[in-house]
This record gives sequence, structure tokens and C-alpha cells, in this order.
Amino acid sequence: MSYEIVGKLVAKFDIVQRTESFKTREFVIEKSEDIGGRVITNYVKFQCVQDKTAMPDRFNMGDEVKVQFNIKGTKWVKDGRENYITNLDAWRMETVKMGQDNMPPDMSYNDMPPPSDVVDDLPF
Repeated sequence: MSYEIVGKLVAKFDIVQRTESFKTREFVIEKSEDIGGRVITNYVKFQCVQDKTAMPDRFNMGDEVKVQFNIKGTKWVKDGRENYITNLDAWRMETVKMGQDNMPPDMSYNDMPPPSDVVDDLPF
């Protein structure tokens, strides 16, 4: 199952080579919501893996971004005790344009280029 969230990019961390063939990178977005007149701010940390580790490089700190991610959970036993970890694995990031001025104009058939002056001489 895939999820998405929009927020402001506030941290990008270095790539970490976990094993010879596995690398990860983390980044954080700030998400503020007005709940009953009170602004609640959350900081959500995501993980990118393998070929997705370069994904945050396209964005600047403070950019509004939409992150699409999966939730992954792992269980392991150490010294007879069960341990759990949850990762938010980001697989796509894109810029969010705020306001009408940044939105592309609606396309319509009137936006199509005029027909060319080529004569159609096909028999059908």
C-alpha cells in the first residue's frame, strides 16, 4: 500500500553504505496542521534505498514537496527480547507548487496549434 504526504523539506542526510550492496539515505519533512485553532507541527523522517538515495538532491531546503512512500516494518530478536522498527520508504518526491500564479494554465482545444496548410491527398 502506498501513502503520500506534503510538507517542507527541512533536513537531508548523507548516504550510508549499510553493506557492500545496500545503501540508504534519510531526509525529513515538516508538516504543520491547524487542528481546532492550534497549529501542530510534526517532523517526518523518510528513508530512501538503493537507486532512490539521490532523490532528495533535486530539492532545496525549504521546498514544499510531495513524498510518496510505503510503510515497512521489521521484527528481530536480540538477547531473547523482540525488537521492532518501522521505516517510511520514500520512492517518489515531487515539487508542490502553491498558489494560482504557479499553476499551469488549463489546456483546451483552443490551445491547439492551427492546422497546417498540407493538402490531404489520401484516397480514403
